[in-house]
Amino acid sequence: MAPGNLSEETIKRLQAPAKGNSITYFAGATVQGAKAPRGFGVRVTASGARAFILNYRLRGREHRFTIGAWPDWSALKAVREARNLRQRVDRGEDPLTDRAIIPAAKSVSSVIDDFMARYVLNKERPLRSANQIRSAFERLVKPRIGKIVVHELRRSHVAEMLDKVEDEAGPVQADRVRAYLRKALSWYAERDDEFNLNAAFVRVGARANPKERARTRVLSDGELRIIWPLLGEAGVFGALLKILLLTAQRRDEVANMTWTEIDPSGIWTIPAERYKTKRSNHVPLSNTARRVIEAQPKIDGCAYVFPSRTKTPFSGFGKSKARLDKAVLLYMQKRSKKGAEIELLPNWTLHDLRRTAKTLMARAGVRPDISERVLGHVIAGVEGTYDRHSYAEEKREALERLAAIIVRILNPLPANVEKLGQHRAKVQV
Repeated sequence: MAPGNLSEETIKRLQAPAKGNSITYFAGATVQGAKAPRGFGVRVTASGARAFILNYRLRGREHRFTIGAWPDWSALKAVREARNLRQRVDRGEDPLTDRAIIPAAKSVSSVIDDFMARYVLNKERPLRSANQIRSAFERLVKPRIGKIVVHELRRSHVAEMLDKVEDEAGPVQADRVRAYLRKALSWYAERDDEFNLNAAFVRVGARANPKERARTRVLSDGELRIIWPLLGEAGVFGALLKILLLTAQRRDEVANMTWTEIDPSGIWTIPAERYKTKRSNHVPLSNTARRVIEAQPKIDGCAYVFPSRTKTPFSGFGKSKARLDKAVLLYMQKRSKKGAEIELLPNWTLHDLRRTAKTLMARAGVRPDISERVLGHVIAGVEGTYDRHSYAEEKREALERLAAIIVRILNPLPANVEKLGQHRAKVQV
């Protein structure tokens, strides 16, 4: 580029190449009176990242020194640094020799590993969502931006990565990944004065609208009759889903269930350290739920009721749910008449089972305040503050009623058979 004035706007307008990187040289250009030395330029990558460089020849060999990334380095600051480097080269010094003794800059993967070890998996206070966070980093973040030096990470890298996550796993998962990565980088920014968090995250917005994310999906009786038998063919995953519905608890709470958490009377105590409300929750298991749990094989050296192949809590939800959805589709195709339109089950999630359980308890005549306690929700107001009754028997009855209504749904009466209560009501009329 011909000598002239150099500004931040000039650098901003440099076009990114289709692949690889390109360098635009600004030798002789001036910025606020400072003249750029020969070999001074700006490197632009295909992702749009920009960095100041200085090319120089020393003892018959070409060298390239990366001064720093824009906008962490302003044009003026970079030109002044380039002039200092040029003077060192003219004295026969090689700036790269000094840089070689500096520890290599951390990659995004290294930062994530440190964050997981020191914060997420901290021995004194590990996060309840540690497995979920680790899985998101390993599957969705590291393969895409893990090799990038953290100081060169830009919002364009993060935005492109989140776009791909959204395409593959939806906007909600993309927002979770965004939150995990931002927390990791914020944690690292406290430990590295040179790292610019804003350069990596400014204006990288959320993908999902919180109002649109609110779900009201409840599985119908017909849907339960389709799905439940298929759960019996889905191994550990299928049994886990049955317990989700029979206990109305959250996915990770059930996945992390251990044999020692269930006492001889059938009360499952979820410890406070891994419960969302940070209070322990006591769940009196119904006889139906206990039969499902007792049918799970106990594995030597494994404490979990629903283990993975590596004896850790079950975690392959995405692939297992996809297989279940495929099994449902095949079932519907077989059930449909030849040439008739195939009836498809509307989209549903595992958390819909918790909402379905709450609705079924209402149908079974369970008081709303009792079903809220079954779900482990914090009771608001004066009642929540002063009422310290355990409600163990009421919760046990609620879950037995839930199990009973599920059994009735799965085994409906023949069309020509009428319930005694309904018959009496008709006779009285």
